Amino acid sequence: MGSRYGGLKQMDPVGPAGEFILDYSVYDALRAGFDKVVFVIRRDIEDDFRRLVGSRWEGRADVHYAFQSLDGLPAGFAPPAGRTKPWGTGHAILAARALIDTPFAVVNADDFYGAEAYRTLAAFFDRPSPTPPQYALVAYDLAKTLSEHGAVARGICTVDARGYLASITEHTAIARQEDGRIASGETAFPDDTPVSLNLFGFTPHFVDFLHDGFADFLRHHGQEPKSEYYMPVAVGDAIAANAASVRVLRTSATWMGVTYLADRPAVELHLASLARANLYPSRLY
Repeated sequence: MGSRYGGLKQMDPVGPAGEFILDYSVYDALRAGFDKVVFVIRRDIEDDFRRLVGSRWEGRADVHYAFQSLDGLPAGFAPPAGRTKPWGTGHAILAARALIDTPFAVVNADDFYGAEAYRTLAAFFDRPSPTPPQYALVAYDLAKTLSEHGAVARGICTVDARGYLASITEHTAIARQEDGRIASGETAFPDDTPVSLNLFGFTPHFVDFLHDGFADFLRHHGQEPKSEYYMPVAVGDAIAANAASVRVLRTSATWMGVTYLADRPAVELHLASLARANLYPSRLY
């Protein structure tokens, strides 16, 4: 539930034929060369989700469903009394663990990443994976990911001289200031600062790393009512442990999102313009 958006933005029709943003992600992934889709959802919305989304893609891709639940924990752990929500984005990937046996991409359901971003990630996967494993992050220029209607939170990336990710630091309340700077509090950022919008490419190795990391997270934070195991934190842990490296793939693709309800008209106009330019069909499904 998007608190700032005022509803379930993942299931808000924004395309010319009533498509959801998630439909564009599936469409772009398939034409970039991906052929399997795993939707991570709540069990209680399964029937509606299959009818509204899954049915559009079953038959066009190898479609599967994984279920993220509060009690989907490793043996020996139980959720604390009073907790009502699952355990974050790292936990969401773990919910699909049994379905992951190849290199895979991870996306947010409410972000439009652009076709080029998926092609960039597919090209990365076409190369042999070195040892230790190498992951990928598709990064966007910060200035291209702001909202005109309020502040946003972004994962600010530090990239080393070889083009590999050194760290991701979450910053909140990022906005364009009256003097033209982009800033969060007293911290200012150049327009071309690379940011993560959770478009990653992983090998199955990452799922095993997540499993061990999640158990450690639960030992330290499992009794907190709102703690979450975030995927970028797990990526940072893998880098710190020298268990993997993360190649940062810069993209010129246009990102669109709906942080606020007022962002929706711009997304609708952008998607309609892509259809008029024949970059997408007038109906995806």
